[in-house]
This record gives sequence, C-alpha cells and structure tokens, in this order.
Amino acid sequence: MGGDIGLEIIIPAALKILKKHTNVKLILVGVQSEIEYFLDKNSYKSNEKLCIHHASEVVAMDELPSMALRKKKDSSMRVAINLVKEGQADACVSAGNTGALMATARYVLKTLSVIDRPAIINAIPSISGHTHMLDLGANVDCNAEHLFQFGVMGSVLSKAIDNIEKPRVGLLNIGQEEIKGNDKVKEASAMLSSSSLNYVGFVEGDDVYLGGVDVVVCDGFVGNVALKTSEGVAKMISHYMREEFSRNILTRFVGLVTVPVLHAFKKKIDPRRYNGASLLGLRGIVIKSHGSADVFAFSNAIEMALLEVEKSVPDRISDGLEAMLEKG
Repeated sequence: MGGDIGLEIIIPAALKILKKHTNVKLILVGVQSEIEYFLDKNSYKSNEKLCIHHASEVVAMDELPSMALRKKKDSSMRVAINLVKEGQADACVSAGNTGALMATARYVLKTLSVIDRPAIINAIPSISGHTHMLDLGANVDCNAEHLFQFGVMGSVLSKAIDNIEKPRVGLLNIGQEEIKGNDKVKEASAMLSSSSLNYVGFVEGDDVYLGGVDVVVCDGFVGNVALKTSEGVAKMISHYMREEFSRNILTRFVGLVTVPVLHAFKKKIDPRRYNGASLLGLRGIVIKSHGSADVFAFSNAIEMALLEVEKSVPDRISDGLEAMLEKG
C-alpha cells in the first residue's frame, strides 16, 4: 500500500512478474477492496498464483517509524513481514516508508546471530557494470565492527548475485592513503585487511563509478548523502542536455541525430534498472523499492527478491561471517 504512487504501480508490476515467471506466487498485502479495484482495472483474470491478504492499516510515507511500529500492528507492511517470519512468504517487497520498513523488519524478523545491525545495500551503475554500496541509510552512526560486518555482507551478496568468486571490497574514505580518515575507518580497514575478504583498501567517491571495486562500504550517513548526490547530478545532467538540445533549430537537429546514442546512455545509467535495495543482515529477505518507482522499476525490485530467495542470501551471509569469526 506504500510508495508515492501506490497500487496504480504495484498491481501492474505484480502482474508483469506473474506473466514472466510461471513458478512464482505473489501475495498482495493491503486493503482488499482497493487491491481488487486495481486488479479489475488491469483486467486481471483469477489465478491461483496470486492471492490477497487483507491488512486494515497503512503506514504513511512521512510517519515516524516508532509510531508505525507501536500503533499500526495491522499495517500492510507489518503483515507482509509477518508472513515472511511465519514462512508463508519467502520475501517481502515494499515501496513504503523506509524507516518504518527497517524498524518493523528488524523487530519482527530479528538480525542474524552474527550481525549487530542490518544495512541497506543497492547496486549503483559504474563503467564496468555496477557497484554494490552499503550502508545507504539504515545506520547513521557505526563503529568499526559494523563496517567490517557490512563488508562481509556486501561481499556475500555480490558473490551470490553477480557470481563473482572474490568480490573486491573497498572502504569509502577521504583519500586512499593509510594516514587519511578517522579512527573508525582506520580500525575497520585493519579488520578487513586481516580477513579472508578480497579487500582492496580505501576508495574515494569517484571509485564508486569507475569500476575498480565490486563493493563499497561506508556508514549510513555517508552512503545516503552519496546516493542522493549522485541522483541529483544525474537529474542535473539530464536537465542541461534537454535544455541545450532545444536551444535552436541546429541543436534540435543534432539532438535528433544523437537520439540512439542518448537512448543507449540513458539505458545504462537508468536508476530504475537498479531499483530494489536489500535490507541485509535480517533473518529473512526484505527488499525496499524506491517510493517513486514506476512499473518497470518496481518489477525489478521483485526480481531482486526472487534472486535473493534463489541464492539463499541470509543463510550465506550467516555462514560466511561465522566462518570468518572461527578463523579469527
């Protein structure tokens, strides 16, 4: 029921996934009458692979996570996560309030025994394909141990999702030299260096996009600012390109000539392709879609959930970190 647009996007995306994947069953959690209305609007024909699970409450996008957790126990978000805990669903996908989703998922599912805090991870386009970055906002304040755990989780996810045997892990810092950075990142770097991870050392902001690493580790404050800054730069570039190409007859003609190139460029950096951030470190799979996602973007978030289920990501994270702790 969440997201900036809501069921008008969620329902077509769900039906798109069912059409593509014959072995998938989807449970739509929310106000039943509203869900049924949009199913009818999309000419849905009854199918045993889709069912509705009624939830009487909705968490607003601007609602305090603490209030949502305490006051709305029958929210679509809470009910969906309960279904994961009870084993009735393998994963939960939501475009709703990020803070409420994280708080509810952590409360209901709990973290893995070897993880102190869950983290938000997402793929970001780079010149070599994409880079996984975490944490993107779940933990504003982190210590070195948290960053180390983020590195392990990111490496496990990258290995599982991208089929990379030894993902390259970098720690985001203000410089690549060992003397730079605060005590927290220096301590985390030492821990990562002594682990069995393929740790490549400190990386700077531009390395996220240059393809030299597969996983970039940082705290949630830095990660969220970096992500939002990147989104702003992408929008600015798009704005100026449209402005310049529409300046006069000549630039309009040039724009027409370069349409194939521009379309290819847009496709490569299209954030909708990378929609679907994972809440790593939980005893279950929870995927956060961007609130403003369209049908294409939200269906990609569901695809990410399917992939993590197939790859048993939580189990692999738990096993990977336990193995490192035993060696340490």
